[in-house]
Amino acid sequence: MFTIEHDFDATVITLIDEGSLPLQEDITINAFAECVTIEQLDPRTDRVQMITLSPEQLRDLAAALDLPEGVYQLRELPENKG
Repeated sequence: MFTIEHDFDATVITLIDEGSLPLQEDITINAFAECVTIEQLDPRTDRVQMITLSPEQLRDLAAALDLPEGVYQLRELPENKG
């Protein structure tokens, strides 16, 4: 299950674990224009851990989910002038 909220400066997505036990803590994804942050409570320390991705890293992650094992570099194709 997940929720989507549109705030003034970000889109906030919350992922709620509905898998088999033990369940993981909710994940909050904040999508800003300049970066994406991923947050999750670490129950061992009772602190929220945060990872920040650039737009390019997010693009690479999305592409990696559909590719087989290997090393890749995404490049933009030159625009067709004509």
